[in-house]
Amino acid sequence: MAAPLRTSIDLPGFRHANPIPAAARIGPFLASGALTGRDPATGAMPPALDEQCAHVFGHVRALLAAAGGGPEHVLKLTFHLADPGDRAALNREWLAAFPDPAHRPARQVLAARLDGGALVHCDLLAVLPTPTA
Repeated sequence: MAAPLRTSIDLPGFRHANPIPAAARIGPFLASGALTGRDPATGAMPPALDEQCAHVFGHVRALLAAAGGGPEHVLKLTFHLADPGDRAALNREWLAAFPDPAHRPARQVLAARLDGGALVHCDLLAVLPTPTA
């Protein structure tokens, strides 16, 4: 029997309520599920968008590292905001993560009804280096 084509990736300190991984990888392609702003140390959802955005970007970095990549491998990030007009916190984290305007990934922001106190969700698509050996 052939080896499975897809690999699930889980993150310590990050879990979905449903039985799904944080992301899946096929070859060089990595696609995440919804990454929320939960605190990875406590599992609590902070009340402020600033904190949630900081945790989302922390989850993005941790996920990329767990999959063998880094921020430079992100092709697109999609953000779902409870208030799509309030982008200051998102933009602060975005600029810190991707300071060079000539080398930023694509980004989309959508209005969303989020539950559990969430103010932001993110999902990503990345193209990772091919593992050696």
